[in-house]
Amino acid sequence: MDEKALPETLPGFDQPLALLRACHTKILAHCELLEHLVANLGDTGKETENRSAARQVMTYFSTSARLHHKDEEIDLFPLLMRQSLKLADLVHGLKQEHMELDTLWESIAADLKRLQDVTDRAALADRVHAFCELNRRHVRRENMEFLPRAESILSSQQLKDLGAAMAARRGVRYSG
Repeated sequence: MDEKALPETLPGFDQPLALLRACHTKILAHCELLEHLVANLGDTGKETENRSAARQVMTYFSTSARLHHKDEEIDLFPLLMRQSLKLADLVHGLKQEHMELDTLWESIAADLKRLQDVTDRAALADRVHAFCELNRRHVRRENMEFLPRAESILSSQQLKDLGAAMAARRGVRYSG
């Protein structure tokens, strides 16, 4: 993963929508790392690198990415679903994609936990490809369709409340 692709500092909880966008950048970077890892499976010279990448990807998608989905599903989506039927349809589609991503991730994580014993590398590569492509489409939809609408609809108090909820979910003190 190219660390230069990630912002040096992430926005704070006082900018919750910008923070969600930054998380999208991290999701895409971890997808690249996951794809690189799968491409290197079986290369005996890359076993240490692969184990390290697997740990990094497992940690990110099992914690930070899950918290990101909760931020959206528990706090952000409900604020916007009542705004219009079209927006409600978009939110429904995004929630469906979250469920599909979670299912794909669980099957990938099971193989990453036993990285050296993966017997069907082609099947793992197919699942990783599907997972990463769905993440790319999902992030694009959220960044181009959903978050711009959220920015134009949400009040400053709603944004403050969203930031506070996101901080609390991570056990971080936030005074807003």
